[in-house]
Amino acid sequence: MDLLKLFISLFILQALCISPRSMQAAAQNSKLFREYIGAQFNNVKFSDVPINPDVEFHFILAFAIDYSSPSTSSNFPTNGKFNIFWDEQYLTPAHVSSIKSRHSNVKVGLSLGGATVGGKPVYFKPSSVDSWVSNAVTSLTKIIKQFHLDGIDVDYEQFSADPDSFTHCIGRLITTLKNNGVISYASIAPYNDDQAQSHYKALWRSYGHHIDYVNFQFYSYDTSTTVTQFLKYFEEQSSNYEGGKVLVSFLSHESGGLAPNKGFFTACERLKSQHKLHGIFVWCADDSLANGFPYEKKAQSLLASAS
Repeated sequence: MDLLKLFISLFILQALCISPRSMQAAAQNSKLFREYIGAQFNNVKFSDVPINPDVEFHFILAFAIDYSSPSTSSNFPTNGKFNIFWDEQYLTPAHVSSIKSRHSNVKVGLSLGGATVGGKPVYFKPSSVDSWVSNAVTSLTKIIKQFHLDGIDVDYEQFSADPDSFTHCIGRLITTLKNNGVISYASIAPYNDDQAQSHYKALWRSYGHHIDYVNFQFYSYDTSTTVTQFLKYFEEQSSNYEGGKVLVSFLSHESGGLAPNKGFFTACERLKSQHKLHGIFVWCADDSLANGFPYEKKAQSLLASAS
């Protein structure tokens, strides 16, 4: 009897030591497909993009930036006061409502930051953590409600603040928006760069349990990337963002990383066979428009058959 009690106690202790993040890391495929849209201002619409009914589809509006209005001659940081920098003429609140009503599997979010605006780098540059968070919560809540959005993605790529400030600003923003019921999911979009990785990995260590997806920009690797190298990079980033749902990705204009016509889908099939295909995202619908979205169709078909 004493041995039985000891066994039960050890079993319970072992179960308690398994973190939620470790449980989340259990191998499993996903049918999540995500695509950025609106950054290139080439008149692309939600309705242009093929949507497979058997996947979970996320549009990501690119971008909302805490810079001054696009209509001004100069764009300067406004300390968390976000403005719309996507193609608002063709991606309106009415368009968001329409695509979501026509496709029950579609959600729409917005991405913060991006690489450039008006040909100049976008910097994460808060005046203070408290003021940035307060302004960001207020301004983004207004935009999210106006456009009937579901979540946010964080894609800052240049930084004029240390990793600790970035961590507290973004972490508090995500948790506040979630706690207020403004968003249902959040993602981050790190890439292969030492400075960016130092910021995003710091954020992940403190707030990873509040971040639903890691949109890692695998197209930031060299165009000579092979399938074997790609799979190695995937394992490295899965380790960097341990327990996270790391999505694989490609550029629709095929100018970075493992291109969709040079082995990307072979790599996806291998990850799928290992139950590690957590989803696919694409940059971007704007570039795919001219060619009729062939790779989006192929990616969604692959995901739809995932199990």
